[in-house]
Amino acid sequence: MHNTNSLTLPLRKTFLALAIGALSHTASAATVTTPSDATKKKTAEETMVVEGTEGSDFKPGGDALVPAFLDGQIAHGGRLGILGEQKAMDVPFNVIGYTSKLVQDQQAKTIADVVSNDASVQAVQGYGNFAETYRIRGFQLDGDDMTMGGLPGVVPRQVVDTQMLERVEIFKGANALLNGAAGSGVGGMINLEPKHAEDTPTTRVGVDYTSDSQVGGSLDLGRRFGDNNQFGVRMNLLHREGETAVDADKRRTTLASLGLDYRGDRLRTSLDVGYQKKTFHGGTMGVNISGVDFVPDVPDTRKNYSQKWGYSDIENEFGMAKAEFDLTENWTTYAAFGAQHGHETGVYSAPKLINASGDATVGRLDTNRIIDAYSGMTGLRGNFDTGPVSHKVNVGYAAQIKSDKTAWRMSANNPTTNIYDNNDVAMPDNAYFGGNYYDPLTTSRNRTQGWLLSDTLGFFDDSVLFTAGARHQKVVVRNYSNATGLEDTTSRYTQSRWMPTYGVVYKPWDTVSLYANYTEALQPGDNAPQGAANYGQSMGIAHSKQKEVGVKLDYGSIGGSLALFEIKKPSALLNSDNVYTLDGEQRNRGVELNVFGEPLLGLRLNGSTTWLDPELTKTVGGTNDGHDAIGVARFYAVLGAEYDIKPVEGLTATAKVNHTGSQYADAANSKKLDSYTTLDLGVRYKMRLNADQNEMVWRVGVDNVTNEKYWASVEDNGTYVFQGEPRTLKVSMSYDF
Repeated sequence: MHNTNSLTLPLRKTFLALAIGALSHTASAATVTTPSDATKKKTAEETMVVEGTEGSDFKPGGDALVPAFLDGQIAHGGRLGILGEQKAMDVPFNVIGYTSKLVQDQQAKTIADVVSNDASVQAVQGYGNFAETYRIRGFQLDGDDMTMGGLPGVVPRQVVDTQMLERVEIFKGANALLNGAAGSGVGGMINLEPKHAEDTPTTRVGVDYTSDSQVGGSLDLGRRFGDNNQFGVRMNLLHREGETAVDADKRRTTLASLGLDYRGDRLRTSLDVGYQKKTFHGGTMGVNISGVDFVPDVPDTRKNYSQKWGYSDIENEFGMAKAEFDLTENWTTYAAFGAQHGHETGVYSAPKLINASGDATVGRLDTNRIIDAYSGMTGLRGNFDTGPVSHKVNVGYAAQIKSDKTAWRMSANNPTTNIYDNNDVAMPDNAYFGGNYYDPLTTSRNRTQGWLLSDTLGFFDDSVLFTAGARHQKVVVRNYSNATGLEDTTSRYTQSRWMPTYGVVYKPWDTVSLYANYTEALQPGDNAPQGAANYGQSMGIAHSKQKEVGVKLDYGSIGGSLALFEIKKPSALLNSDNVYTLDGEQRNRGVELNVFGEPLLGLRLNGSTTWLDPELTKTVGGTNDGHDAIGVARFYAVLGAEYDIKPVEGLTATAKVNHTGSQYADAANSKKLDSYTTLDLGVRYKMRLNADQNEMVWRVGVDNVTNEKYWASVEDNGTYVFQGEPRTLKVSMSYDF
């Protein structure tokens, strides 16, 4: 197996150099402007891109998006849940946004492709199926728990396509004040912002090809109407299907979305609705290593070790409506409501490894799952002064209701295959059944609700900003038998608590912000598993705590952040008395560095690193105390670059390097996945047609150029390892009328 530890030191030196460069730009802000400095300032202004409702329409706390720079690809800020869109320099939290421009330029098809630009976030496959899940600061975020427009319960399940999105925003850190109690998200949250019509009409058609035989077509149409462009319509359509670079892995995506909005003098409203269907047939679902004491060698990158009869179909309808009304110049009331209906059917078959030769059994799990979710929020925000102190207050209420209907069936006598030399086996018969597979009963209902109160106090002309807030969160969980529909009283609970958040920002200069925060997160706890003395009993709410300090820079042509943090998260364990309790703990300490901008005209960089100490601090009998948490590496790094090749107008070369350190696959730290590094290269060419009226852009990229063979991640508490993607060719063309 190829180990790339030798590349780690040069990568660290590269990012330290970027950090020094950012600090030197900050220092130069205090000097007298020279012709060179003026040139840099002019370059920064030329780089600024105004998109949609950005720019002059941006008001902190509202729905208008934070302005983007770096050729319109990155926004230094994003949505803070119920507190709305905020510039990163003005808040005591770490948040960054990636735009639709970056999505197009990188040919990013799903959220996993987008978040790969940030070393604090790792996209992984989950639970032996095709779901995209994420780790932020070393803690898992389920894809179903992402928010859209700040609302939970709206995002399509498991895998989300990027065609309909204007922004993918990453909030790093515990966030119960901002987003309430999600099912996961202790280390951060991902928020998706849908596309709305821009002031400039949009008519864009696109075609794309991905090896080996995926072909897609898309339409993006946007118009504004009215005397002041107050009415907007944005429609996106996409269909893509074919075989991936892995043999017999066939996928299909169909998506349609419509965004309507109104921008008046005092009233702003929007309505977004969409439909997405994802189909996976014969794709790899991971390898179950729970029965062996080693990590197997990685199979060939293009060979498929799963069965052709395995599949997953996921269909979603979703939508949300939002409104803001300015009561006065300083006071605004807001409301939002969203919903999602999801239906998943599938036959899942992850091979379970038997020995080092690659022999494995092939099981079968059929799932029929229907999920309905509804969420809403309303509130009042405003500004006022008390003497020399300014105030930005927000009082809000938010709630989410989610119901789940699940039935399953599973095989018992499983045939044998080999992950290195896969053979097609007959699909085994089912022997175990859970509920009526063709008409599932309700198996769970969850409700979260609560009030939010926050005040940001500004001192010394707002050079010091102190935020104090609290959220009262009530969590109601009810579980039911999928066979009878009767409530399982042992796993029900209703709990509530206040969660405080404190944060301070100090801005010694306009280009520098020093910040610190204390915040918390809540998670619904697990139920005691079979074999435990208290089988079925609920663990209630897991309450996590975070402390963070850092510095942020924004010098127009270059920006970034440096953060130090500690998060303590309770975890469930089976104690010495065979009782399942919430007495364990994982403590993640880390350092994050982000640098992005255009240090030289035509050269754009986006680099980030994360150093983590993911320590298990409370384990059964202290056996694994001090060990690294499962699936969390100690070092991650990303370096992306673009260079405009000036001799050829419109030609740009691109490159991105991703490095992930080694990670353990068990709490005893006896099974280990090697580190790996991947390289992506590409080029795009922008040309004008019809006397400069229409624009055509060609993009060609190769992901994993070296065809690195690696295990990308380990999931489900060490049960499954997932293989990284092989070398993949991507070609696309977009044409703007």
